[in-house]
Amino acid sequence: MSESLGEPDEPAGAALAEAAEEWRPLADRVAQQARDFLAGLAAVARGETAEETVPLLLLETAQMMLAGAQLGASKDVILPGNWEPDVGADPDVDLDVLRTGLAGVLVGFDEYAEIFDPYGDTQATSFRISDDLAAVAADLVHGLKHHEAGRIAEALWWWQYAYVNHWGTHGGAAMRALHSIVAHARLDVAEEPAGR
Repeated sequence: MSESLGEPDEPAGAALAEAAEEWRPLADRVAQQARDFLAGLAAVARGETAEETVPLLLLETAQMMLAGAQLGASKDVILPGNWEPDVGADPDVDLDVLRTGLAGVLVGFDEYAEIFDPYGDTQATSFRISDDLAAVAADLVHGLKHHEAGRIAEALWWWQYAYVNHWGTHGGAAMRALHSIVAHARLDVAEEPAGR
Protein backbone atom coordinates (compact mmCIF):
# COMPACT_ATOMS: atom_id res chain seq x y z
CA MET A 1 0.00 0.00 0.00
CA SER A 2 1.66 3.22 -1.07
CA GLU A 3 0.33 6.49 0.23
CA SER A 4 1.30 9.28 -2.14
CA LEU A 5 -0.27 12.32 -0.57
CA GLY A 6 2.65 14.60 -1.43
CA GLU A 7 6.28 14.54 -0.43
CA PRO A 8 7.15 15.60 3.13
CA ASP A 9 8.51 19.13 3.53
CA GLU A 10 12.14 19.71 4.62
CA PRO A 11 11.52 20.24 8.38
CA ALA A 12 9.39 17.11 8.45
CA GLY A 13 12.11 15.25 6.54
CA ALA A 14 14.70 16.32 9.13
CA ALA A 15 12.46 15.12 11.95
CA LEU A 16 11.99 11.83 10.11
CA ALA A 17 15.75 11.37 9.74
CA GLU A 18 16.24 12.01 13.47
CA ALA A 19 13.48 9.57 14.40
CA ALA A 20 14.90 6.99 11.99
CA GLU A 21 18.18 6.92 13.92
CA GLU A 22 16.25 6.29 17.14
CA TRP A 23 14.37 3.44 15.46
CA ARG A 24 17.35 1.98 13.58
CA PRO A 25 18.22 -0.80 16.12
CA LEU A 26 14.66 -2.16 16.05
CA ALA A 27 14.41 -1.82 12.26
CA ASP A 28 17.74 -3.61 11.78
CA ARG A 29 16.62 -6.47 14.07
CA VAL A 30 13.31 -6.84 12.23
CA ALA A 31 15.10 -6.74 8.87
CA GLN A 32 17.45 -9.55 9.93
CA GLN A 33 14.56 -11.61 11.30
CA ALA A 34 12.65 -11.04 8.06
CA ARG A 35 15.64 -12.20 5.98
CA ASP A 36 16.04 -15.29 8.19
CA PHE A 37 12.32 -16.06 7.90
CA LEU A 38 12.37 -15.70 4.11
CA ALA A 39 15.49 -17.90 3.83
CA GLY A 40 13.87 -20.55 6.04
CA LEU A 41 10.66 -20.53 4.00
CA ALA A 42 12.64 -20.80 0.77
CA ALA A 43 14.59 -23.82 2.08
CA VAL A 44 11.35 -25.55 3.10
CA ALA A 45 9.68 -24.70 -0.22
CA ARG A 46 12.63 -26.27 -2.10
CA GLY A 47 12.14 -29.48 -0.11
CA GLU A 48 15.47 -29.22 1.72
CA THR A 49 14.09 -29.91 5.20
CA ALA A 50 12.47 -33.36 4.78
CA GLU A 51 11.10 -34.62 8.13
CA GLU A 52 11.77 -31.33 9.92
CA THR A 53 9.48 -29.32 7.64
CA VAL A 54 6.63 -28.58 10.06
CA PRO A 55 8.77 -28.04 13.19
CA LEU A 56 11.07 -25.74 11.20
CA LEU A 57 8.12 -23.74 9.84
CA LEU A 58 6.74 -23.48 13.39
CA LEU A 59 10.09 -22.18 14.67
CA GLU A 60 10.54 -19.70 11.80
CA THR A 61 6.98 -18.42 12.16
CA ALA A 62 7.23 -18.09 15.95
CA GLN A 63 10.45 -16.08 15.63
CA MET A 64 8.86 -13.76 13.07
CA MET A 65 5.80 -13.34 15.25
CA LEU A 66 8.10 -12.32 18.12
CA ALA A 67 9.44 -9.56 15.88
CA GLY A 68 5.85 -8.57 15.10
CA ALA A 69 4.96 -8.49 18.79
CA GLN A 70 7.89 -6.11 19.35
CA LEU A 71 6.48 -3.88 16.61
CA GLY A 72 3.01 -4.07 18.13
CA ALA A 73 4.36 -3.11 21.56
CA SER A 74 6.41 -0.19 20.19
CA LYS A 75 5.13 3.36 19.92
CA ASP A 76 3.45 4.15 16.61
CA VAL A 77 5.75 5.06 13.76
CA ILE A 78 4.11 7.94 11.90
CA LEU A 79 5.47 9.23 8.61
CA PRO A 80 5.33 13.01 8.05
CA GLY A 81 2.58 13.95 5.66
CA ASN A 82 1.31 10.36 5.68
CA TRP A 83 3.56 9.69 2.71
CA GLU A 84 5.24 6.39 1.76
CA PRO A 85 7.75 6.40 -1.12
CA ASP A 86 7.06 3.90 -3.88
CA VAL A 87 9.14 0.74 -3.52
CA GLY A 88 8.44 -0.62 -6.99
CA ALA A 89 6.73 -3.84 -7.95
CA ASP A 90 6.77 -6.66 -5.45
CA PRO A 91 8.36 -9.90 -6.69
CA ASP A 92 5.08 -11.74 -7.29
CA VAL A 93 6.73 -14.55 -9.27
CA ASP A 94 9.12 -15.44 -6.43
CA LEU A 95 6.24 -15.36 -3.94
CA ASP A 96 4.15 -17.61 -6.18
CA VAL A 97 7.04 -20.07 -6.38
CA LEU A 98 7.35 -19.92 -2.59
CA ARG A 99 3.62 -20.47 -2.08
CA THR A 100 3.53 -23.37 -4.54
CA GLY A 101 6.60 -24.98 -2.99
CA LEU A 102 5.18 -24.71 0.52
CA ALA A 103 1.86 -26.17 -0.64
CA GLY A 104 3.78 -29.07 -2.19
CA VAL A 105 5.63 -29.99 1.01
CA LEU A 106 2.52 -29.50 3.18
CA VAL A 107 0.25 -31.84 1.20
CA GLY A 108 -2.31 -33.29 3.60
CA PHE A 109 -1.65 -30.59 6.22
CA ASP A 110 -1.89 -27.32 4.30
CA GLU A 111 -5.60 -26.61 4.72
CA TYR A 112 -6.99 -25.86 8.17
CA ALA A 113 -9.98 -24.17 9.83
CA GLU A 114 -9.54 -20.89 11.67
CA ILE A 115 -11.67 -18.26 13.36
CA PHE A 116 -9.99 -15.25 11.82
CA ASP A 117 -11.38 -12.63 14.18
CA PRO A 118 -12.53 -14.00 17.56
CA TYR A 119 -14.17 -10.65 18.35
CA GLY A 120 -15.89 -10.32 14.98
CA ASP A 121 -17.20 -13.12 12.80
CA THR A 122 -16.79 -16.26 14.90
CA GLN A 123 -17.54 -18.73 12.11
CA ALA A 124 -14.59 -20.98 11.22
CA THR A 125 -13.19 -20.47 7.73
CA SER A 126 -10.86 -22.62 5.66
CA PHE A 127 -7.31 -21.31 5.15
CA ARG A 128 -3.99 -22.66 3.87
CA ILE A 129 -0.70 -22.46 5.74
CA SER A 130 1.12 -21.91 2.43
CA ASP A 131 -1.09 -18.90 1.60
CA ASP A 132 -0.65 -17.44 5.09
CA LEU A 133 3.14 -17.75 5.06
CA ALA A 134 3.37 -16.31 1.54
CA ALA A 135 1.22 -13.35 2.68
CA VAL A 136 3.59 -12.75 5.61
CA ALA A 137 6.56 -13.00 3.22
CA ALA A 138 5.04 -10.44 0.84
CA ASP A 139 4.60 -7.88 3.62
CA LEU A 140 8.13 -8.47 4.90
CA VAL A 141 9.63 -8.11 1.41
CA HIS A 142 7.87 -4.76 0.97
CA GLY A 143 9.43 -3.43 4.18
CA LEU A 144 12.83 -4.88 3.30
CA LYS A 145 12.83 -2.83 0.10
CA HIS A 146 12.53 0.33 2.19
CA HIS A 147 15.19 -0.89 4.62
CA GLU A 148 17.65 -1.80 1.87
CA ALA A 149 17.13 1.66 0.31
CA GLY A 150 18.08 3.26 3.64
CA ARG A 151 14.52 4.37 4.45
CA ILE A 152 14.53 3.10 8.04
CA ALA A 153 11.43 4.92 9.29
CA GLU A 154 9.44 3.88 6.23
CA ALA A 155 10.47 0.24 6.68
CA LEU A 156 9.50 0.24 10.33
CA TRP A 157 6.25 2.08 9.61
CA TRP A 158 5.32 -0.49 6.95
CA TRP A 159 6.19 -3.53 9.07
CA GLN A 160 4.30 -2.13 12.06
CA TYR A 161 1.24 -1.15 10.05
CA ALA A 162 1.21 -4.41 8.09
CA TYR A 163 1.74 -6.50 11.25
CA VAL A 164 -1.30 -4.99 12.95
CA ASN A 165 -3.40 -4.94 9.78
CA HIS A 166 -2.39 -8.11 7.91
CA TRP A 167 0.64 -10.31 8.46
CA GLY A 168 0.21 -10.62 12.23
CA THR A 169 -3.16 -12.27 11.72
CA HIS A 170 -1.90 -14.60 8.99
CA GLY A 171 1.27 -15.46 10.89
CA GLY A 172 -0.61 -16.12 14.12
CA ALA A 173 -3.13 -18.36 12.38
CA ALA A 174 -0.39 -20.31 10.58
CA MET A 175 1.52 -20.68 13.84
CA ARG A 176 -1.53 -22.15 15.58
CA ALA A 177 -2.07 -24.58 12.70
CA LEU A 178 1.61 -25.62 12.67
CA HIS A 179 1.56 -26.05 16.45
CA SER A 180 -1.51 -28.25 16.13
CA ILE A 181 0.26 -30.50 13.60
CA VAL A 182 3.28 -30.85 15.91
CA ALA A 183 1.05 -31.49 18.94
CA HIS A 184 -0.95 -34.20 17.14
CA ALA A 185 2.25 -35.87 15.93
CA ARG A 186 3.68 -35.97 19.46
CA LEU A 187 0.54 -36.65 21.50
CA ASP A 188 -1.73 -38.81 19.34
CA VAL A 189 -0.18 -42.14 20.27
CA ALA A 190 -1.83 -45.26 18.92
CA GLU A 191 -3.33 -47.45 21.64
CA GLU A 192 -1.21 -50.44 22.49
CA PRO A 193 -2.84 -53.87 22.18
CA ALA A 194 -4.25 -55.28 25.44
CA GLY A 195 -1.93 -57.52 27.42
CA ARG A 196 1.25 -55.52 26.87
